[in-house]
This record gives sequence, structure tokens and C-alpha cells, in this order.
Amino acid sequence: MRSNPVAEVRSWHRPLMIMVAAMSALVVVATAGLLVDGRELMQQSIWAKPLKFGVSFVIYGATLAWLLPQLRRAKRMMWTLGTAFAVAGLIDVGFIAVQAARGTYSHFNHNTDTFNVIGQLVFSSGVVGLFGVSLLMAVMLLFQRVGDTALTWALRAGIGLAVLGMGLASFWVGWAATAPRTVEDAYGNPVSLVGQHGVGAPDGGGMPITNWSTAGGDLRVPHFIGLHSVQVFVLAVLVLTALAARIGWLRGDRVRAQLTGVVIVGYTAVFLITAWQALRGQSLVHPDAATWIALAATVFVTVLLAAVAVAAARRREAAPAWPDARPAREPVR
Repeated sequence: MRSNPVAEVRSWHRPLMIMVAAMSALVVVATAGLLVDGRELMQQSIWAKPLKFGVSFVIYGATLAWLLPQLRRAKRMMWTLGTAFAVAGLIDVGFIAVQAARGTYSHFNHNTDTFNVIGQLVFSSGVVGLFGVSLLMAVMLLFQRVGDTALTWALRAGIGLAVLGMGLASFWVGWAATAPRTVEDAYGNPVSLVGQHGVGAPDGGGMPITNWSTAGGDLRVPHFIGLHSVQVFVLAVLVLTALAARIGWLRGDRVRAQLTGVVIVGYTAVFLITAWQALRGQSLVHPDAATWIALAATVFVTVLLAAVAVAAARRREAAPAWPDARPAREPVR
């Protein structure tokens, strides 16, 4: 019997899907804002940040909404954690959208007007909630399987790396923080900022779309890479599973798990390299010799591991079955 895609989607975690719907609406509003609203913060549309956060939470929230109903252990606790994530996400991104509509900053804003002071407290609770819930989910995934071995490890590693990516946020107002600086909001009014995304260079004037710094390190780079690792890993599993229908040596669960592990190793190395690069105050687009060497080593090791896994799988496929395929010994005459 064929599965019903509509029924499967309806079985997804409902509070998370409500959050996804709200984020999708925000994406539409922010896209329209980019086109019709000329207000800017640091030479970038006020709607750029809500748009990026909206898209990110649509992808991540939909992934969790699909994942949680697949779990077989502690289902009630995981459902509660998913609900908490949805609420925290709505609080977090909701404040970002409201501040954008007001033409001012959501992150690092230390202005003393009543709305901002209360809003920052609420915003901080949302950030802590997102990190805490994701950490608990990562721990819970260590104690249960989801699908085959490849998918199980993809989800475990992906959620774990997402937690590490979120954890980098603590550096934004701590290690990477600079002395308070004054900037202008969309109306030219002064705003006091304490903390920043950048290391070694102030925020603003970065790359198109992402706004990642081109003058110094930017912790948003490894944050983004870590946050969306679960989607990359699950996509790798889906691609390997689809290819297994045509490639015989990919049909074994073992080889798909090994190749998924290779993707995890390579991707994690990229996450660590970009975090190391950012913490040294180095822009993503201006890598030094040490960064190039680390990237080259990552490519070499990843390709080598993949080649070893593929070669072993092909040998297993070519090996004669035992004992049926063993040639019979001719009788002695």
C-alpha cells in the first residue's frame, strides 16, 4: 500500500508546523518589505534580517516537525521539547521582526527605552530556550534509532552540530564583544550597541544577502553551517538511498552508513575551520595559508575515506557467496 503524503505531513509535530507557517508568512512580508521599504540599518534593508531568520526557521522547524513523530522513545517529552522550541522560536524571531518594523536593531541593542528593555529580556529568554531545547533533543537522540543506521547518525550528528553552532552565540556578547558603540537607526536616531557578530572588525558593510563581514572574522558563518548541518546530512542519506536503487554496492546499510559518516566528518571539519577562522579575526573570503592548508587536508582526508569505503563495498559485492558459490571439487579418478 502506498503512503499518503498529505496524511504523513498531517502527522508532523503541529506546534512546530504552526511556527513554520508563521515564519513562512514572515518570509512573504519581509520579501515585500525589501521591495517597497527603503529604510536601512548599516547599509542593509531593515527587512534583510527578518527574511534570513524566517527562511532559516522554516527549514529547521520543518525538519524537527518531521523528525519528532518518528521517535519511539520518550515521545511525550520530545513532543514537549518541540512545543517549547516552537514557542521560543516565535518569541525570538517575532522580536526581530518587530524591531525591524520599528526601524531599529534587535541584537545587541542597549537603548534604555521601555519597549527595548522589556523586549531584550524576552528576546534573551527565547535565545536561551532555543539552545536549551536543542541540547536536550541532541542528548535524547543518542539513546534511540530513527530509520536505518545512516539516518540515525545523520540526525544525531546534525542536531549535535546545530547545538554547537547555536553555542557560538555566547561569544557574540562575550569573547567577541567590544566596547559600546553608537550607530544610527533607520531614522537617524542614536542606538547603543554592546556586542557584535564580528571579530576584529565592526558589523556592517558585509557580503550581499548574508552580510557576513569581509573585513574581519564573523561568527555567523560557523553558526549558519552548524545550524543547518542536519539538513545536509539527511539530504546525503536521501541521495545515497536513491542511488542504491541503481548501484548495487550501495544497497547495503553498512556502506551507506560509512559514506554518511564521511559526509559528517568532512562537514564537521568545515564547521571547525570556519569557527577557527572567525575567532582569529579572519574573513571567510580572505583565507590565509593556514586556512587553505586545513581545507586542503579536509578535502584529501574526506576523499580518501570515501574511496576506501567505496572500494570495500565493491569488493564485498564482487566476492562470491559462501558456501554456495564455491566451485565444487572434481572427484579424484
